[in-house]
Amino acid sequence: MLRNPVFPTHSLCGFQPAFSIVTFLSRLVTSASDGGMPVESGSSSAARQVKQKRKSHSLSIRRTNSTEQDRLGLQRDILEGQDSKLPPSLRSNLLDLFSQIEREFENLYLENIELRREIETLNERLAAEGHTFDGADLAKGALKTKASHSTSQLSQKLKTTYKASTSKIVSSFKATAARAVCQLVKEYVGHRDGIWDLSVTRNQPVVLGTASADHTAMLWSIETGKCLLRYTGHQGSVNSIKFHPTEQMALTASGDQTAHIWRYMVQLPTPQPVADVSQTPCEDDVDFSDKDEPDCEVEGPIDCPSIRVATTTLRSHQGVVIAADWLVGGRQVVTASWDRSANLYDVETSELVHSLTGHDQELTHCCTHPTQRLVVTSSRDTTFRLWDFRDPSIHSVNVFQGHTDTVTSAVFTVGDNVVSGSDDRTVKVWDLKNMRSPIATIRTDSAVNRISVSVNQKIIALPHDNRQVRLFDMSGVRLARLPRSNRQGHRRMVCCSIWCEDNSTCNLFTCGFDRQAIGWNINIPALLQEK
Repeated sequence: MLRNPVFPTHSLCGFQPAFSIVTFLSRLVTSASDGGMPVESGSSSAARQVKQKRKSHSLSIRRTNSTEQDRLGLQRDILEGQDSKLPPSLRSNLLDLFSQIEREFENLYLENIELRREIETLNERLAAEGHTFDGADLAKGALKTKASHSTSQLSQKLKTTYKASTSKIVSSFKATAARAVCQLVKEYVGHRDGIWDLSVTRNQPVVLGTASADHTAMLWSIETGKCLLRYTGHQGSVNSIKFHPTEQMALTASGDQTAHIWRYMVQLPTPQPVADVSQTPCEDDVDFSDKDEPDCEVEGPIDCPSIRVATTTLRSHQGVVIAADWLVGGRQVVTASWDRSANLYDVETSELVHSLTGHDQELTHCCTHPTQRLVVTSSRDTTFRLWDFRDPSIHSVNVFQGHTDTVTSAVFTVGDNVVSGSDDRTVKVWDLKNMRSPIATIRTDSAVNRISVSVNQKIIALPHDNRQVRLFDMSGVRLARLPRSNRQGHRRMVCCSIWCEDNSTCNLFTCGFDRQAIGWNINIPALLQEK
């Protein structure tokens, strides 16, 4: 139940525990412009008398507050002792939120008193300048304007505070519901620097791959979280990793200006019972802070086999290779670089087939269509380009200018859509048949990094700079935000997300610059039902 701020009886008479917030707001604003806020004074002596009354009134408020706080503390103990169907943790969170609302209203009330004192001072100043009689009408009009402006500011501040407080309450309910459908299952810790990218194999054995700024790529057992293999062939940051559609081969792009293709062989360990990490008690499951937290520390060296030599090395770029992907069939690969170009290579011969130029600034990402010979490249020049290789004799390109800042990624869906994310804090959904304007726009509060779209239900996973991960459908409706607190979730910016809907343990993976990858279990039917 909402604990009520303490107000003098002449401002808000009979303010009971069942008093509605809306009525409270309207009466508080009214008290600011009526009897509780004088608009003119007949003389300086009268003003001084009013000022003395205000001082004595302020002292009475302090005395009243001390007794009321004891009474309200007793009320809280009584409320906490009553039977309730709500879980204790949720009930405690609600009581804390209501306490925050009360404190905000108390602060606003004190600001209201300060506004009254300012008007009294203005009255005295006008009286001293001789405007009390000859310019009475002018002074009255000026003071009414001042009072009206102050009341308007107070009203707006109250509305903003009320909206922020209620949004926190709504967010806490949403976070509680999100934990039921979005659960953290496994954390993959072992890299010594941030993780830029991750991917899941498309064939057996199904493993998770991560690419890190520590110059390595790692393969992980999804069920146990154990590192199975480490690739150490790059001399720079490993910026992306993608798996061959049918064979046990991985493609990695690096800051050493090369892309490597390397074969792997792993043996999966015996699965262990999965601990329900999401049920771990948490003091604060909703974190609104943007402050980074300490990284995950690696305890000693990771004991796993290593590969140091690539099967194929692709060299043609004059800058950092930021991303790479396999074309359908796996016979060709495409790479994207900070040298403003994308290259198409033949896997068997390692020869450069085409150099795709046209972007005005560095490329940030590249992606291939799952069933057609189409490539989309993203760039810092605020555009993304669609390259068509379906006709061997004609290589067409289309340029799309739908963002106002760096396009961090653009990915294909199984159907005829492209989804693009940007540092302008938006995600746009496009139809390949009509790319003149987006069919949906998602606006967020933070820059969006490498996004992923689920194959079956087409749910978009948005990794953010502010450590959050949000889920949206293709029409732009928000479905959920993954749980994040001081004890679980990412501690720094989230760089990438990838879906793996066929896996029963984890069907969504995210990675970030806190040196860890996280496996989530998303109850997609329940998620869509809540929609």
